[in-house]
Amino acid sequence: MDFTRLRLLVELERLGTMAAVSEVTGMSTSAISKHFAVLEREAGVPLLAPDGRRVRLTPAGRRLAEHAVDILARVETARAEFDGEGEPVGRVDLVMYTTAAPLVLPALRRLRRDHPGIEVHLTEHESEQALDLLQDGEADLGVVYQYSLLPRVFPGTLTVRPIGSEDLLLVQPSEGADSRTLTRRRLRDLAGAAWMASPYRGDEEALVQRMCAEAGFTPRIVHRIDNLDLFEELAADGVGVGVVPRLSAVTRRGVAHAPLGELGGVRRVYLAGRTGGWAWKPIRVVARYLHQSAQSVLNDVPPLPESS
Repeated sequence: MDFTRLRLLVELERLGTMAAVSEVTGMSTSAISKHFAVLEREAGVPLLAPDGRRVRLTPAGRRLAEHAVDILARVETARAEFDGEGEPVGRVDLVMYTTAAPLVLPALRRLRRDHPGIEVHLTEHESEQALDLLQDGEADLGVVYQYSLLPRVFPGTLTVRPIGSEDLLLVQPSEGADSRTLTRRRLRDLAGAAWMASPYRGDEEALVQRMCAEAGFTPRIVHRIDNLDLFEELAADGVGVGVVPRLSAVTRRGVAHAPLGELGGVRRVYLAGRTGGWAWKPIRVVARYLHQSAQSVLNDVPPLPESS
């Protein structure tokens, strides 16, 4: 049913005469009559009945007018949300990779305090799977990443906004370790080491392979570990070395970290969402809080887009 016709019905119920409706809407009474004729055909029941020289609403007409008040109020609320008016309300499905927790959780705590009407549902997936969920409509917003040395092709159906970057670190046993920025010579010294990589993040292993190849050797991937605590425990025990992002590195006895520097580049972090979805205010608000949180934990955070 057309919103204009429903609005005319509400006005007739409120004002009582076609002439009064014509005066407040600027429509002629004949045009209003045509709208009501269409509305009756759509409803399938008589909505108006003659009452002398006037018309009155039938019981069905009065009932539809009651529904119309609620329908039009909801439409106005939705328009206000999209126009940036009123308190944002709604559910946002957010997908994030595991080590984004230091970025995401502080943002959600502040969001829950400031905008209790926004309900965020979290799902944990690596970036490749997250992008699939976003394209399929199973997530509204995603925190995703790519390595600067291994740029990712983002789907054209998504709008992707950078929110910063984080350094990458070499995880190594602390005994005899050098914690300064890694050099090619020191990387070559690890040619015989047992390397670790995640069994689920193919880009992580690809980065290790590329970094070591540029130093002149092929790394021996011995351990395929996804649990970061176990990853660091193996390094502490002296049985493996690997690469971790700075946000997931922990201080542990027996472990030393060295920045990869130019040899490994950085991990760039983005917010991704379906292009049309950014128009919805709750998504824009969640994105803004994530962007603000990035300022505390990421490097090279760009200015907040004006449309956010």
